[in-house]
Amino acid sequence: MPETTMRLTNTLRLMLLTSLASTALIGQALALDAQAFVDRVAKVYEKAGYELSFGPARMEGDSIVVDGVTVAIAGVEEEPVKFDTEITFSGVSEAADGSYRAASVTIPDIDTTIEDEEEGATIGVTVSDIRADGLYLPAPEALTPVAMMQTAAAMSSGPVSITRDGVEIFSIESTRFAAEFAPDQTSAVLESVDTVFAMNGISVDLTTMSEEDPDTAAVIEQLGLLTVNGAITQKASWTLSDGRVVVDEFLFDFDQVGALNFTSEFTGFTPALLEQLEALQQQAMAAGEMSDEQQQALMMSSMAAMQGVNIVKASVRYDDASLASNLLDFFASESGASRADFAAGIKAMLPSILAETGVPALADLAVPALSAFLDDPRSIELKVAPPSPVSLLVMMAAAANPAGLITALGLSLEANSPAQ
Repeated sequence: MPETTMRLTNTLRLMLLTSLASTALIGQALALDAQAFVDRVAKVYEKAGYELSFGPARMEGDSIVVDGVTVAIAGVEEEPVKFDTEITFSGVSEAADGSYRAASVTIPDIDTTIEDEEEGATIGVTVSDIRADGLYLPAPEALTPVAMMQTAAAMSSGPVSITRDGVEIFSIESTRFAAEFAPDQTSAVLESVDTVFAMNGISVDLTTMSEEDPDTAAVIEQLGLLTVNGAITQKASWTLSDGRVVVDEFLFDFDQVGALNFTSEFTGFTPALLEQLEALQQQAMAAGEMSDEQQQALMMSSMAAMQGVNIVKASVRYDDASLASNLLDFFASESGASRADFAAGIKAMLPSILAETGVPALADLAVPALSAFLDDPRSIELKVAPPSPVSLLVMMAAAANPAGLITALGLSLEANSPAQ
């Protein structure tokens, strides 16, 4: 019986020691996993030109918490920026192919002040609800330009506020970027990417300009622009097979100012082109300071790589919300003329001003639309609509003949036309 008891005691002791050893090994493995994860984050963003140096990392369940990070930009001599705050990667997992995923990454709200010694002012900055969702960190051997575009499905922040000596001068209600990948974010054979971006509730207080630039402040006050409110939105898509990039909207829309929208469509931005451009960028970074001959050679190589990029169409449209109208009123008042007489004077000068370019086709293109806009400033739009897609290289070569370029690009200028 004593012998049996001794054997049982030894067995239990062995099991306990084994359990403790296993626990210690598991803890070490988790620590190594956490460090391997943040090393991967640094490796991925190194590809994008950032140098990240993370503080200690620890596992908390399926989350990894990092104590701060120092950020530098490769090739830039400025001092690195240090963030002494915890960064939490939640829902972290490692796939069989060596890639990592994280459901989200969040950081605590920012509330800091900066002393502007030159202006003698205290600048306060607050940012809340900062996060990114759907993180994908490819294995090192899979860090292609296309894979780099898949590293985040969404990024956002809540309210942003900037104050000057306690007075708010700039704020944003919310910012969000989101991407949809087909067939899915981590696909080795990506087919397309659709992206949306929105920065809503932008507010700029220009009243403080009275202290810095009284003359400009007086003009701003007469134009009714003491406070400017608006939003910036963008919607775009990319199809990899033919490199078609479509920007459906890139809109700057501000109340009582106007809306400026850029749209475009290009083909030829293929993964192969991105890899060529990345190789040229890496070559330039490795070369450091380049001679004039090296810079010219790099430019020629870049142009050769871009020869397959074609412009299908593009436009820049401005819809007035009172800025153009108020400017006409202001300058007419300054000149002592009525608005109608002031506009008529500008219209009379347009042909001679454009004639100085030596391109009669430019005057034919611009004078009718500009004259109509001066009479009734509602909208003006510059369109590029070539009969067939035009290579960027052909377009650059045609620039030596502006009249021919106008025809080749199908260039037009329209005033007060309905938005498409």
